Amino acid sequence: MQATWCKYELFFRFTAITSRERMNRKDTYYIKISDQADPAVYGIGEAGLFRGLSCDDRPGYEEMLDTVCRAIDTYLENPDLLADWPSIRFAVETAALDLRNNGHRILYPSAWTEGREPITINGLVWMGDRETMRERIARKLADRCGCVKVKIGGIEFDEEIDLLRYIRSQAPEITLRLDANGAFTPQEADEKLRRLTEFDIHSIEQPVRAGQWQEMQRLCRTSPIPIALDEELIGLNDSEEKRRMLETIRPQYIVLKPTLCGGIGGTEEWIRLAGTIGAGWWITSALESDIGLNAIAQWTATLGSDMPQGLGTGQLYDNNIPSPLSVSGDRLSYNPAGKWEIPQLAWKQF
Repeated sequence: MQATWCKYELFFRFTAITSRERMNRKDTYYIKISDQADPAVYGIGEAGLFRGLSCDDRPGYEEMLDTVCRAIDTYLENPDLLADWPSIRFAVETAALDLRNNGHRILYPSAWTEGREPITINGLVWMGDRETMRERIARKLADRCGCVKVKIGGIEFDEEIDLLRYIRSQAPEITLRLDANGAFTPQEADEKLRRLTEFDIHSIEQPVRAGQWQEMQRLCRTSPIPIALDEELIGLNDSEEKRRMLETIRPQYIVLKPTLCGGIGGTEEWIRLAGTIGAGWWITSALESDIGLNAIAQWTATLGSDMPQGLGTGQLYDNNIPSPLSVSGDRLSYNPAGKWEIPQLAWKQF
């Protein structure tokens, strides 16, 4: 086999705000794998490095891409060699699956790729000022999303309470998820969780920052709202360390981003381990373009989960890769008659 990589700059349609940062652009990387005998047929995978969050956001990332592409057969045979480079592992895994299926971007054939069964997703409301968030909430409600996820921690908590009150006044029946991105301090978390109980919250992701296992354990035991771990999973790439964290904290849910959580193989291990403590889970994309989102969605469609998934991020970019994926309301669909339009990319020459 032979492989190469390229960098691609994605531009947001709006300033994407979390409690950690503001984003207008994002770099991503693609890996292409082909057989030397037929290089026109290739598989493509996305290494969606998430700066400031990925455990593989460190010096030497592009050099590691060089290393992997020069010895692609070794890494295909031994994917655990990439345990500490989860975004690259995900790209290699999915590019290989694509190639194995003749390079048509169909990695996991299913009723979803046949266009028969859409995936239910949550509508995501990004942070902004109060009026901007209210407008975004109104659009999600108008789209009849059955599950809405609101990022909190970016404006005054009382203003966020008012926004949640508005949601419940307009849509008392929807499922409401929150994502705090670690915005609460341990000292204030109990009171804020108590105040949120009036809104019938399905779950809250990462109320306090990652790494505080004992504090998170206490919150999972006492919180009136189920807690989902997100950032807490990132960087735990050893099986025993994953198990120890889950058995210590014992969350109600975990949120799985394959790009950040060990690729497909590592994420499947998280699912197995979650089952041993009775924790639920759902799959979320991590700002990938449609190359990565397609792979995540196709895999997710095979898992048989009836939970709304977090796979609506393909609409974020002005220059996303044109693809057969589309979102209508709270449904992510694949149109088998649609076309992939992979642009001319600056693949590295080896």
